[in-house]
Amino acid sequence: MPFHTRYTVFLLAALSLASAQRTPAFKGALLLEPGLNNAKCMTASSNTNGATVTIQACTGAAAQKWTFAGGNDGKVKIFGDKCLDVPGGSKADGTKLQIWACTDNNPNQRFAYTFDNRLAWANSGKCVDLSGGNQADGNPVQVAGCTNGNVNQVWNTGYMVNDLPQTSQEGQYGTNACGTASSDSSNCQTAWINSAEDFCFWAPPNPNSAIGDIEREAIAWCTKSGRGSRTIPDGTFSGVHFVKTHNYVQVTGKGNFTRVNIRAGDDGGELDNRGADGKGNPVGGLVYGNTFSPGLQYHEWTSFISDDEFCFRACIGPDATKNCNHIYDLMGCYWNMPANYDAGVFENCDADNDLPMGVYGTSTWYQGVSPTPPPHPAASSSNCQALPTVKVGPAKRRRENGGFEKRFVPRFPEATPPPLP
Repeated sequence: MPFHTRYTVFLLAALSLASAQRTPAFKGALLLEPGLNNAKCMTASSNTNGATVTIQACTGAAAQKWTFAGGNDGKVKIFGDKCLDVPGGSKADGTKLQIWACTDNNPNQRFAYTFDNRLAWANSGKCVDLSGGNQADGNPVQVAGCTNGNVNQVWNTGYMVNDLPQTSQEGQYGTNACGTASSDSSNCQTAWINSAEDFCFWAPPNPNSAIGDIEREAIAWCTKSGRGSRTIPDGTFSGVHFVKTHNYVQVTGKGNFTRVNIRAGDDGGELDNRGADGKGNPVGGLVYGNTFSPGLQYHEWTSFISDDEFCFRACIGPDATKNCNHIYDLMGCYWNMPANYDAGVFENCDADNDLPMGVYGTSTWYQGVSPTPPPHPAASSSNCQALPTVKVGPAKRRRENGGFEKRFVPRFPEATPPPLP
């Protein structure tokens, strides 16, 4: 089933089901961040019946921590005994949400979290909506008719980086609360992307592993110590290229990645924030960075790694899912993330956005359809700052708070080869 069709099926199911309400893949007390701005959070104005619900800068306060009851309940709770509530059960577009004491079998408090990160008011045809897309603190949250592709209705779930759970998802191999003691036995699954000198990627926990076999268990290997992860051995990289655009950060490069447990000769595979079941590859993998805001969580990200090449992109803003699309899991780095992959060069650059992967004018190409189009050319870059190399060093202690089976097979016959020198 095509990815876009599957989104629609999940949304329709969420709108119509009154029982077994779908909940986010992440567990515990969650931040609800509008898709337009990862630094803002859905916030209750007070712990009283009728308190308004708005967006505010994320602080991790109790007024921003929501839990999903799931099961037949569908409640989205806050302060322990209050629930997200539609006043009077009004189905009028623009009805502003409130919190109210949770009560059993209350249809005004029944919501489902859809596969494409919308919060649907069950059996109503309405979704939780950021009024007018206004990102200002205090803008109220409302209900409005659910519409596909409406970023005002996207609500990402996550955590403050200084308040991470031990594990963020069921069935997780490692941990997210990694501490600061880096070690060769760490199973940390919290990654960072800040620069060519300061980033992590996903790689196996055990030696001589094929990426396609361990994508659910991959762990963070980082260039900086002090984040509780394993560190990438000095001399692993032969080239690293970091770019910052208005909408994403990206790091690409070459090296000998058998030194981070990847089997020699492995053509690699793709890792991303969703996976076939919405949990992500790896399960429980979280990504943060300081580029756009200190300790900002990246909800949309995509990555490839093989025995000699890697690429990792993390996206923000209204086009995050387009810029970090991961339905092209057999197409590799060059096709998904056109960039500089030269060995012998280490650099930080500013750049324009690449064209979204798979989009060619008004047409979208889907993996497996013949013929395979060429990759987009890499976008222009500027202000490049050269580095002598990339070595392990301590992390700077900034204010860090603040339906496809993804199993890789040997190189896809129509995959784009590396560009000629």
